[in-house]
Amino acid sequence: MRIRLTSIMVDDQDKALRFYTDVLGFKKKREIPVGEFRWITVTSPEGPDDVELTLEPNANPAGKAFQTAMFAQGIPIAAFEVDDIAGEFKRLSGHGVVFTKQPMPAGPVTLAVFADTCGNLIQIYQVASA
Repeated sequence: MRIRLTSIMVDDQDKALRFYTDVLGFKKKREIPVGEFRWITVTSPEGPDDVELTLEPNANPAGKAFQTAMFAQGIPIAAFEVDDIAGEFKRLSGHGVVFTKQPMPAGPVTLAVFADTCGNLIQIYQVASA
C-alpha cells in the first residue's frame, strides 16, 4: 500500500491551479474534464512524479462546511516539507502570500502557516538537522 493521490478542496480551481503552480512551484500533471469541473492534479518538482495532489472543487456542502470550519479554527489542511523554511517564507512573502504563523520552532521542526487563497491554511515545515 502506498500514497499516490491525495486531495484538498479549493473554492476556485483556476485560481488554485495558478497559486499551486505559479506561487508554490508545483507542476500540473493532469487536467481532465469531469462534468462541470475538472480533475486537476499537481506534483512537486522536488519529489516523486507519481505522488499527486488533487485540487478538488468544494462543491459538496459537507466539504465546504469542513473547509470553512478548519480555516476558522486555524487548522492547516495539508503540510509540505521544505529544506529552507526561512528562504521559503521570504520567497512566498515576496509573492504576496499571507502567513497566519511566521516560522517558529515546534519540537524537532520549524513550521509556518499560510493561506492558499482558495479557502485553506497550509503548513510548511523544516525538519531540524541532526
